[in-house]
Amino acid sequence: MRKPPDKSLLKALGAEVKSRRASLALSQEELAHRAGLNRTFVGKLETAESQPSITVLFQLASALQVDTSEFVAHIARRAAKEGRLTRLGRKSAVLGS
Repeated sequence: MRKPPDKSLLKALGAEVKSRRASLALSQEELAHRAGLNRTFVGKLETAESQPSITVLFQLASALQVDTSEFVAHIARRAAKEGRLTRLGRKSAVLGS
């Protein structure tokens, strides 16, 4: 049976795409065009509603003018940070803070 996607990882991917897109002053439409993707798919990636293939990750990295390994590393750091924040939030709730 297939495992469900890691939501924190998808959120981290979406945040990284959106952040890099904004820093390049690109619209979703322009990013989609540069990456050879549909604009609605880019929107779904940014809102963690869709999971990209490895091919799409490479296309996005190229369109965002970043090395693929650096792109993936930034996503992993965001996901790790999100995971820590989520765990801290649960601990706080349990402790009544």
